[in-house]
Amino acid sequence: MDDLEIDDLDREAGELNESHANENANENAQDSQEETDNNALHEEQREKLLRLPLGRIKTIIKMDPEVALVNQEAVFLTAKSVELFIDSLAKEAYKYTAQAKKRTVQKRDVESAIDNVDALVFLEGMLD
Repeated sequence: MDDLEIDDLDREAGELNESHANENANENAQDSQEETDNNALHEEQREKLLRLPLGRIKTIIKMDPEVALVNQEAVFLTAKSVELFIDSLAKEAYKYTAQAKKRTVQKRDVESAIDNVDALVFLEGMLD
């Protein structure tokens, strides 16, 4: 081989190595970005897991004289249950708000939901 062919081969090899290095750098940057995105997503999911303050829920639970200690899992499940209940009650009340062609949920809408939804009958008289 003459010197010109060797130089061409060296240049092509250098270009290939540089190309692979750039690809690896891009892959590492993408992996790093994906990891950052995943961490942010997990943190956001943890934040949105509950909207009610666990400390306040625990305080309310411990107001019962029969409760001495309460497990963190029990507090979490109680808080999550309360959130789901509030969500359900709000949606039911909103149905009556929408029927009245109003945009603001009012006490009478909540009372209508309580009176008309069998699952909410236990709340009758609570708003008086």
